Amino acid sequence: MPTIKILPHPEYCPHGAEVAASAGTSICEALLENHINIEHACDMSCACTTCHVIVREGFASLNPLDETEEDLLDRAWGLAPNSRLSCQAILTQKDIVVEIPKYSINHAKENH
Repeated sequence: MPTIKILPHPEYCPHGAEVAASAGTSICEALLENHINIEHACDMSCACTTCHVIVREGFASLNPLDETEEDLLDRAWGLAPNSRLSCQAILTQKDIVVEIPKYSINHAKENH
């Protein structure tokens, strides 16, 4: 069973987290099942970018991006070469490390 290490995020998991998930599960599903309430405005239908994550380790182990995901990622805040929509990134048997960007198109807050 692969492990997802989530780097600290001020809102979703301030101290970071590690969760186990079954292969074949999307990153988004795994986070939600483990009470890390990442945004997913389109209900995981690959129609927005609110569940954007940056895969810091294990990117190559995920399923390939399709054209729809690639097109949507062009609109994501903080896009990186190893960005994925967490609703479309399917886990294999390999552990991964993800970073949830500070902002999304749907969610921009300022720290005070």
